[in-house]
Amino acid sequence: MKAIVSATIEIVTGDAIENGTILFDNTGILAVGEGLVPPEGADVIDGKGLFVSPGLVDAHTHLGVFVQGYPESMADGNEKTNPLTPQLRVLDAVYPHDPGFVDALSGGVTCVQVLPGSANVVGGQGAILKTRVDVVDKMVVQAPSGMKAALGENPVRVYGEKSNTPMTRMGSASLMRQALNDALNYREKKEEAERKGDFFEKNLGMEALLPVIEKKMPLRVHSHRADDIATAIRIAEEFQILYTIEHCTEGHLMAPYLAEKNVMAAVGPTLVGRSKLELKNKSWETLTALYNAGVHFCIITDHPVIPIDQFIVCASLACHAGLPREVALKAVTLWGAEHLGIADKVGSLEAGKDADIVLWDGDPLDARSHVLKTFIDGEEAYSLS
Repeated sequence: MKAIVSATIEIVTGDAIENGTILFDNTGILAVGEGLVPPEGADVIDGKGLFVSPGLVDAHTHLGVFVQGYPESMADGNEKTNPLTPQLRVLDAVYPHDPGFVDALSGGVTCVQVLPGSANVVGGQGAILKTRVDVVDKMVVQAPSGMKAALGENPVRVYGEKSNTPMTRMGSASLMRQALNDALNYREKKEEAERKGDFFEKNLGMEALLPVIEKKMPLRVHSHRADDIATAIRIAEEFQILYTIEHCTEGHLMAPYLAEKNVMAAVGPTLVGRSKLELKNKSWETLTALYNAGVHFCIITDHPVIPIDQFIVCASLACHAGLPREVALKAVTLWGAEHLGIADKVGSLEAGKDADIVLWDGDPLDARSHVLKTFIDGEEAYSLS
């Protein structure tokens, strides 16, 4: 058993505990509170003057598939051969020795969702991973974690250059509808064959979409611009599926509508320049507008677009732009976990949750603070020393 004592503990679900203690081992968090006495034999860390937070949760990254230091020609995030590739599994491309995983640990990030890129209208299945480097199958929290989809500039650019559909936003929307409609027809034919006892040839792409049309897995739709966000919502409602809005760059232009639709949004990468037209209205105001409207959101890096070790800096800058401190901290911990549907495991410091814990030498929301130690599942995965 390990114990961090006399620290300021950011439990996230309530007020920070001053002079608090957290007890944990590889089974999870055992207790959190003030006045707890570590049992004899516990490995005790003196946290006086230090801060403890949950491991940070980045709900949208490309860790391990756009590997740092490798040329673009060797990137594995986009299969640019067909705009509809639901059969792809990002887990088959994750390289666990991408330096980004160690960077994540040094920044206190313990859990990430890795998604395919946005070249395709339907791009394949994502996965949720812990960031402690291991055989990738041992890093998995949940796979698949969602079906990546994309609207906006990227599919149009990739396939328009080849004079293929989609060449317009209308083309992207039509392909997304076609994929979902094909999955519905496929399910009907499959069920009919099963009733009759007939042979039925499986289609891996359609099989991958079945959890989406059956509301067992969300469609995670890359959509920056207001029209793309509205199209994603429209299509999701047409097919009555679960969905999330990924990036939501112009969310501040339609925040009340997003609240009305109970949208869950992953916002970012905001700490970047306006490298393309659909980022024209990028603003830190997006976060405060969504918060004020009551929209559920989390902050993301879209790593490697923003280096993942700067994840907490995004939360700090959100505070600078007007987001309350406790909200900014939730946006990189608990709300990211809720976005992924794993808040029962990670995102806050509560007994029974995974022991994904970060020890800081100062306030985590102060960009001058350093991560001293990162624990994943109760084991030390990173130490500054």
